[in-house]
Amino acid sequence: MPRAGLTTEVLTRAAADLADEAGLEAVTLSALARRFDVKVASLYAHVAGADDLRLRVAMLAHTEIADATAEAVAGLAGREALHALADAYRDHARVHPGRSAAARLPLTPQQAAASDGVRTSRLTAATLRGYGLDEAATVHAVRLVGSVLHGFVSLEASGGFDHSTPGAEESWRAAIEALDAALRHWPTTPLATPANPAPGADR
Repeated sequence: MPRAGLTTEVLTRAAADLADEAGLEAVTLSALARRFDVKVASLYAHVAGADDLRLRVAMLAHTEIADATAEAVAGLAGREALHALADAYRDHARVHPGRSAAARLPLTPQQAAASDGVRTSRLTAATLRGYGLDEAATVHAVRLVGSVLHGFVSLEASGGFDHSTPGAEESWRAAIEALDAALRHWPTTPLATPANPAPGADR
């Protein structure tokens, strides 16, 4: 019989807190069972296993990130909105490193579509409307912004900036300013690829 008060949501939030405290790899059913002083078998009434539990932490993280970024950019546009969105994403990752790691877990197309990562992507696209990009360019720009934020936060979390100067904060500000400049000067001609050279290029 499931223990009274123990629910899937309670377990998911406890797993997310454990991930923040000890790392995502520490999220196991045995660790959670010890936290609630129950047998591992009793957890299967609420979650299918450790992979299911980590997936639920990932979904929770995507929701929290979407909520935080939406609140941060409300009423802002352009450069100010870009900085606010970026800072909200980074702040969440710094406060919740385990949740942040979970948000980077690979998802199936069905899982991705059901996650609030979709909401964050749409919010990012809406934030970039002030830059006057067309629909196709916006897709590329959203991917660029996501890549910069994910990459910087991941490197910072792993200590990649701990042993050099200037500090990470200065580099973060420079990176977002560089993104703003790139978005304001987005190329308007078709992008060249090996199969599609730029107009006028030697063939």
